[in-house]
Amino acid sequence: MARTYLKKATKTATTDATDVRETVQNILDDIEQGGDEAALKYAEKFDQYQGNILLTDEEIDAACALVPQTLKDDIAFAHDNVKRFAEVQKQTVKDVELEVIPGFVLGQKSIPCNSVGCYIPGGRYSHVASAIMTVTTAKVAGCGHIVACSPPGKDTGIAPAIVYAAKLCGADSILAMGGVQGVAAMTFGLFGLPKADILVGPGNQFVAEAKRILYGRVGIDMIAGPTDSLILADETADAMIVAADLVGQAEHGYNSPVWLVTDNKALAERVIDLVPGLIADLPETNRVNAEAAWRDYAEVILCDDRAEMAQTSDEYAPEHLTVQAEDIPWWKDRLKCYGSVFLGEETTVAFGDKASGTNHVLPTGRSAKYTGGLSVHKYMKIVTWQQATREASKPVAEATARISRLEGMEGHARTADIRLAKYFPDEQFDLKPE
Repeated sequence: MARTYLKKATKTATTDATDVRETVQNILDDIEQGGDEAALKYAEKFDQYQGNILLTDEEIDAACALVPQTLKDDIAFAHDNVKRFAEVQKQTVKDVELEVIPGFVLGQKSIPCNSVGCYIPGGRYSHVASAIMTVTTAKVAGCGHIVACSPPGKDTGIAPAIVYAAKLCGADSILAMGGVQGVAAMTFGLFGLPKADILVGPGNQFVAEAKRILYGRVGIDMIAGPTDSLILADETADAMIVAADLVGQAEHGYNSPVWLVTDNKALAERVIDLVPGLIADLPETNRVNAEAAWRDYAEVILCDDRAEMAQTSDEYAPEHLTVQAEDIPWWKDRLKCYGSVFLGEETTVAFGDKASGTNHVLPTGRSAKYTGGLSVHKYMKIVTWQQATREASKPVAEATARISRLEGMEGHARTADIRLAKYFPDEQFDLKPE
């Protein structure tokens, strides 16, 4: 089998990546040393904002009052879907016990993180949906304190719809600060906030690099790059819908790859013909992004059959995967590497991005090969415990002593020896490895 590229990308998502590590590291170091004052300096420089940083209840209420009722209803609808799905996800993590030998019990317990920092992009697009996705799942997980952080406008502050969504979904604090300084403020516990245990949410390359540098000191959901999407389509697919879905994802950014994988050349050619017209009809900012993404990063790949299509998809491991083809159950069972999959023409990536209930914070850049997206589970620590009777500890202590000495870890061995000597003073044990 051989793939044929009817359209081949001239760039990859990392082609134009800027070396931002040194810049981000310097900002983080400066803010860690300078605290609130340093963070405010960067807020004024990058956000050009001099208003209140930690929103008061009165400011939150005033912002919420500016949100039209129809938009409030839409946000509530999306929040309810995300919340109910997260609650079902949480039920899949159970506290368990297992008596491995009589009297020796092991267990698993799930404990939510105490403090969460949710970064919500602002700027070009006000990502209301990101507030819903990040804050809601943290709330359902049972996290103790949730900070929603979003870049403010120069004179307007955080977009009112973001403030409303953050409050509705359960944020305990709302921080008007963007970029590296916002991430730093949550990590270092500035402005009276608790230090974050985990940082979640999408952001630009500076936010992503800050999360990369801080990972280890603080947990993160993932290191996200430009969003990417792949559509699997056969001869039954509607070319106009396929083209519209590709364009809808290309508008994310100039370097957001979109891919069509098909076994039908006529469909592929029709989609290639349709896309430019759909892009041309977009508003200017969206059009500029989509034009660049389609020109430089998009691919249309012709395969021999559906098995090769599925293999291609798994190799690309897309963030978003759409299937518009016959025999949906076959695809659902066969596909293995994706952030979220949208099965059939009746659903689309935008549904998951905004309102259907699955999370839109997903792995990019082929990282879907090894991880899934943001969920209630990301905020929960799965820890273990054990408890034993003295009699039950005997065989475990004997095995531990011998294995430890085989490994050359005498101190470990003696922690087992001392218990055997205390609990069974009249017994003799062979605690040397053979």
